[in-house]
Amino acid sequence: MLTNQTCLESFGLIEELDEQAAETISGGYEVFEVKNKTGYNIPYTVDGKTTGDPSPGSDRIWTAYSGGIIEFDVDGRDGYELYKKYNLADGGVYEFQDNTTTIGNPYDIELYRVD
Repeated sequence: MLTNQTCLESFGLIEELDEQAAETISGGYEVFEVKNKTGYNIPYTVDGKTTGDPSPGSDRIWTAYSGGIIEFDVDGRDGYELYKKYNLADGGVYEFQDNTTTIGNPYDIELYRVD
């Protein structure tokens, strides 16, 4: 018989939920930086809030009070949407870069930690 906790553990969600709960309970926050090193506008959200400037070369420092979850479209083409989510770490510096490991899609974008 599977319990709710067993199901969550099998998907690796317990640690993620514990980390987010600890931040919420403690009233903590995270600060991190997100840069756009691509040639594309990349609209993204952090904890459900939209960005100010998604343009190439933009650089933004975020203070997140709800976990630091970023969501963005990994395809730089208009009309193609495929969203990805990450939990960003406190003090981290991240860059949107062209993902050259994807064969056949030169518009593929990825978020990399660079510090």
